[in-house]
This record gives sequence, C-alpha cells and structure tokens, in this order.
Amino acid sequence: MAQLEFAVQEVVAEQHAVTPTLLARLRISSTGPVHALALRCQLRIDVRRRRYDDAEADALLDLFGPRSRWSDTLTPFSWLHATAMVPGFTGGTVTDLVLPCSYDFEVTGARYLHALRSGDVPIEFLFSGTVFAAGETGSGLAVTPVPWDRQARYDLPVRVWRELMDRYYPDAGWLRLDRDTLDALGRYKSAHGLTGWDDTVRRLLAGAGQVSHG
Repeated sequence: MAQLEFAVQEVVAEQHAVTPTLLARLRISSTGPVHALALRCQLRIDVRRRRYDDAEADALLDLFGPRSRWSDTLTPFSWLHATAMVPGFTGGTVTDLVLPCSYDFEVTGARYLHALRSGDVPIEFLFSGTVFAAGETGSGLAVTPVPWDRQARYDLPVRVWRELMDRYYPDAGWLRLDRDTLDALGRYKSAHGLTGWDDTVRRLLAGAGQVSHG
C-alpha cells in the first residue's frame, strides 16, 4: 500500500479569480505508484503559535476575551475546507488546493485575520481522502483511505491575506445585517439626510460616544 506524505510549499493569491482565493501548492510524496488521489483537506488556524501585540489583543477581544482568559479560550479553530482530484503519479507530484476566502465578519476566520497587522498566520493542513493504487499482487485496484494523521504546517504571511482582501475590497470590509436592522438603518439614513452608509454609521457611533476612524 502506498504511503503518502504532504508538505505545503507555498500559499499564494490566485490572480484571476472572481472572488478572493488563495492557492496552496502541495508536494505529495508516495512510497509506491498512485493511480489517482481524491484528496480532502481541512485548514485549521492554530492561534497559540504566534504572539499578539496590544492592538491585536484588543481587536480579538470578542473572539477570545481578555488576555487573562487566553489559557482557556485561545484554541485552534477550523478555517477552510478544500478538495482536489490528483492525477496518478509515481514517487511524488505537486498539486494546488483552491481556497476561496471570505471577508464576512460573521465568519470567525475573517474576523481573526482582519485583527492581525503583521507576522504570520499559523495554519495546520489536516488531510484525508481516498487513494487508488495497484493491488498488493500488482494487479487489480486497491482503494484505501488517506490516514487521519497526515498533516502539514505552514505559516502564511499576514501580508498575503491583507493584500488579497485589499484587491477585492479596497479600504473596505463586509458586514452582514438582518433585514430588519438594515431597514431601520435605511430609515435613519433618510430621516437625517445622510448620503452614504459610512456617514450613517459614523453618526450613530458619534451619538454613542464612540470614535469612528476614517
């Protein structure tokens, strides 16, 4: 039975995607010929494997609470899932995992990444799937699962993610609201003669004694 090992060579921005997308370039090594590989991968952010400055800690308050609680709350979380159908190979091959990214602040990963200003994002790639290879006698087809302990680590520069989002959402973010809230916000905007949503939210923040930057 072919034994597989995985390594992440790099993670880069897809230059021509319609929506924000990263490409993870994988190096797959095998001890025997592989006819095909149906690969699944879960990406998990191991938030414990980096340091956070005070500004980042403040921005992460709603996710992890104050620093005094981080020994309990700072735990890895699932970020993305990806699949790939890898053609047959002998010895090793390189393939890309397509990783569509969201800037929806309802998504934990987007809120976490938005809070970071520099350094790296510590990512764990957890692999599973199905290997199609020759049977033990050299004939027929053996179908075996990718062992659950197959994984790899990669430190994604925060710069790569921020540049990707700046390309699709320059100087902006994305916030989803309930329809009732959006309707009420629209009525407030019209009643006060405001011309844009930023002006509307800034007016509300000022009324609540909060400083709006921008």
